[in-house]
Amino acid sequence: MTIDDSQQPAPRRGKVLEALARAERRVFTRPAPKSAKAQVKFLLTRAKGSTKALAERLGVSRHTVERYRAGTLTTPQKRLRAALVEETESEWQPQVRAQARHQAATSSGMMVDVTAYFGFTCTGNSDDGRERSITTAISPTYAKQILELQEADATEEELHLIVAEAITESYFTQWGTRAVGLRADFTHVSEIEFRF
Repeated sequence: MTIDDSQQPAPRRGKVLEALARAERRVFTRPAPKSAKAQVKFLLTRAKGSTKALAERLGVSRHTVERYRAGTLTTPQKRLRAALVEETESEWQPQVRAQARHQAATSSGMMVDVTAYFGFTCTGNSDDGRERSITTAISPTYAKQILELQEADATEEELHLIVAEAITESYFTQWGTRAVGLRADFTHVSEIEFRF
């Protein structure tokens, strides 16, 4: 007996992708809709009124979408509640998000706060790898690469590589002024936050 795809939990995004999504939410100028009815109404406007398209996105029936729109259902189950929040926030204020992303990729860069296990390779001596908490600026060049990978649905491992390279440049080698040839990789990310 196999489990139907609609019954399987939605795959969790990795910590880096979640942190990028949280950073985008912090630039909102107005709060996103909170109630299930308001979220469904907003998402229906984005789906051009198609209850079928929205039902497929949320993994529910058209009838369920219609009942939330009408207000006869008000308290979604945990999986649907999470899907409504995720879909609403991914569609909310796209111009504000695009402006913040453009500014990060062209002029201001981003800040990253990360607690992870950092290991090093270099030509010469280096400290052994260990868990570190680091807060540093990421240059616009790296911010652009990170945001492009996010848009291209990159894997968490691909994002780890570029984020580690950005942290190496800004924190460990200070933009090439010291520790030339050092390369840092990070694993076991405990916490990570980005700020535009």
